[in-house]
Amino acid sequence: MAADIKTVRRVVVASVIGATIEWYDFFLYGVVAGLVFNHLFFPGEDAYIGTLLAYATFAVGFLARPLGGVIFGHFGDKVGRKSMLVLTLIIMGVSTVAIGFIPSYDSIGIWAPILLLLFRILQGIGLGGEWGGAVLMAYEYAPPNRRGFFASWPQVGLATGLCLASGVVALLSATLTDAQFLAWGWRIGFLLSSLLVFVGLYIRLTIKESPEFEKLKQRNAESKIPFIDMMKRYPGNILKGMGARYIDGVFFNIFGVFIISYLTTSLDLTRTQALTGVMASAVVMCFSIPYFGALSDRIGRIKVYFWGSLITGFSALPAFWLITTHSDNLMVVWLSIVIPFGILYASVYGPEAALFCELFDTDVRYTGISFVYQFSGIFASGITPMIATALLHANGGKPWMVVAYTIVVGIISAVSVALMKKKAPTYPKGSVPAV
Repeated sequence: MAADIKTVRRVVVASVIGATIEWYDFFLYGVVAGLVFNHLFFPGEDAYIGTLLAYATFAVGFLARPLGGVIFGHFGDKVGRKSMLVLTLIIMGVSTVAIGFIPSYDSIGIWAPILLLLFRILQGIGLGGEWGGAVLMAYEYAPPNRRGFFASWPQVGLATGLCLASGVVALLSATLTDAQFLAWGWRIGFLLSSLLVFVGLYIRLTIKESPEFEKLKQRNAESKIPFIDMMKRYPGNILKGMGARYIDGVFFNIFGVFIISYLTTSLDLTRTQALTGVMASAVVMCFSIPYFGALSDRIGRIKVYFWGSLITGFSALPAFWLITTHSDNLMVVWLSIVIPFGILYASVYGPEAALFCELFDTDVRYTGISFVYQFSGIFASGITPMIATALLHANGGKPWMVVAYTIVVGIISAVSVALMKKKAPTYPKGSVPAV
């Protein structure tokens, strides 16, 4: 029996706030990587190489996420969702604050990038376990016919976290000189994470365990080794899920991370102008993500995700054409980011959580969705800024190879989700929406 709506809302709020903190920590690194870390931790005569190295440490966080997904997915399916959410939040918070204290390369030499890499790995491990738990708490508490809507709310944490991260950096960029921002200003954003973590821990400690997992525990029906069970029972769903996830990771990192470096280095926009466009997209996304989550409850997740993948992928073409041909018109540049990133991208990210949850049964669901989301993140998300930077460089600073890459990825995701089968209902007729 589903929990009452008041309890569901409390769980959703806890998931959103926790996810916001986790994504703030993770993407603050991404926002700062191409602006600061290439100068302070990877100094050299070739700016292109320095930027690639900075983005390489960004990618390492994505490499660590599958490890976190497997570790916390295992214990989340064996011990419980709630305890893993508390632990991952602590890991993320400590590692993020620690980054704010790392001295520069000029101060401690090679230890600077080594420490940066270490704490980035810890960030990846923490987030690798957090996402699955936050999504599952909302999904498993929600009424069956509204799971797309409620499971989309932890996804909003990505938008609010990105908004906070880009907003904090934009504010610091606007109020400090370039020298001040480079010397110490960027550190403030990382140190602020400590305050957010205390708030998040307080809220997460007040909620109860997922009712579906509680029933599983009462029946002693937990999987002995969730990862092995998942691999044996759902190999096809794993591959389809990773393929579907491709457009999500690529599009987010092109329009949320790479675009900042592109606008500031190739089109000579200021850091604040570039960050404002990304931040505005994140604000719009806070409303569009739950809209598309709810739409998937009404017309089916496969249908929403299929068309969303195609439209989102192809939207890169008009977006970059407008950005390059109207770079002197700031409003056009901003709209060229906000419409594809703030609205169209949500058509895949909104229904994605429920779509992935419905690929696995309760006993391996934490492990399953974490693995699909985080392992695919290596090639879908982690290396995307590096690929985009390399394609831009290979094409003489023009973005058309980046656009082509995005379109191909959108097609791959659409095909992957089209191959998914609708899950047979396990609830009374009419209570479960189409997948």
